[in-house]
Amino acid sequence: MEENKVNSKKIKISLIINVMIVVFTVIASIMMFTGFKFTPEAESELESTKLSMLKFFTVESNLLMGIVALIFAIQEIKLLNGKIEDISFKMYILKLMSTTAVGLTFVVVFAYLGPISKGGIPVMLRNSNLFFHLLIPVISMMDFAFFEKTDKIKLKHTLYGLIPTALYEVFYLSNIFIHMENGKVSPVYDWYWFVQIGVWTAAIVAPLILVITYIISWILWKLNQK
Repeated sequence: MEENKVNSKKIKISLIINVMIVVFTVIASIMMFTGFKFTPEAESELESTKLSMLKFFTVESNLLMGIVALIFAIQEIKLLNGKIEDISFKMYILKLMSTTAVGLTFVVVFAYLGPISKGGIPVMLRNSNLFFHLLIPVISMMDFAFFEKTDKIKLKHTLYGLIPTALYEVFYLSNIFIHMENGKVSPVYDWYWFVQIGVWTAAIVAPLILVITYIISWILWKLNQK
């Protein structure tokens, strides 16, 4: 009986967090799409407007997170109301995939993009990117790790966490090779500055990002285990 109360409390907390993720995703998406800024006097990095914003893994990973959080929240409401007995394995896998994706966004921003950007990490946390780079990733990882615990996900399933990153790498690398001139690519097409030293660095960066992604997926799985 006591365990049921604890589980019910965790589900309610998770529901609140998932609703927050959805709201934050909508707010941030509208801000970037329209170009609205609450710090208009300050420059921000990695922002674009309208549909061009979809070229960023940041935006794509957060949109995926927002959609999955919405579906998960609906499932949690049904669970609390007794309309379903449990949340499905597929939903937990989608949650792992989307949380790993925003986790990668968080790590890349704070470990790579922030330090190499003019103005440092603060310029990465302005306007819509405050939500995309910090708030949504942090609460998403916290939610999955501590409030959505399940025994349905096994070690082999952590490989699913690689899917969003792998798909984006195909898009990003294709874009780089298409716009390559004399072995170099303009930052306009290499917006994450991964191959500015030379296109050859793609052979190092692409596998490295996948390794980092898997480590994030594995850590989230370990924290998520019941």
